[in-house]
Amino acid sequence: MTVETTLLGTFLDNYDDFRRRLRRRLRSDDIVDDVLQETYLRVERAAPLPGNPTAYLFRMALNLAVDHHRGAGRLLTGVEVEELLHGVDDPADPPTVLASRQDLEALGAALDALTRRQREILIAARVDELPHADIAARYGISVRMVGKELRKALETCATKVGRRSFQRFGPGAGDPS
Repeated sequence: MTVETTLLGTFLDNYDDFRRRLRRRLRSDDIVDDVLQETYLRVERAAPLPGNPTAYLFRMALNLAVDHHRGAGRLLTGVEVEELLHGVDDPADPPTVLASRQDLEALGAALDALTRRQREILIAARVDELPHADIAARYGISVRMVGKELRKALETCATKVGRRSFQRFGPGAGDPS
């Protein structure tokens, strides 16, 4: 096998493109450097060449970026998640598509497990990005109750999809979610 037909060769041939695309999504040269280094180390150990090596490698780098954020003790923001989910311009491989569908089904089941008010507050806060004060006025409840309902909804969803739930503390914890 020549260097051009190996996964490592594909990675090296597309390195600058990966750097540019990751930089646009992650907005941090330090994180991009860490992610590309880890990707290189994993590619070096990888065996067979997948069907679409460029898409496979870029997906690997994005997954490492998510792992990096988790390892740094910080959750991705809603904007970052949206950019990662909708910003990928490579077609996903079948296992990724299947995993994504299963994640969506689990999220749907988790949303179904919420009370109507919890679901509506969660969507208003996380999807519509409304301030808690606006949500409180809409439902005729206190801002504190909005926080409690949102926390319950997030904990329920996290449990149903098998993930941990995190509570924000410190400056900005009460700001629009």
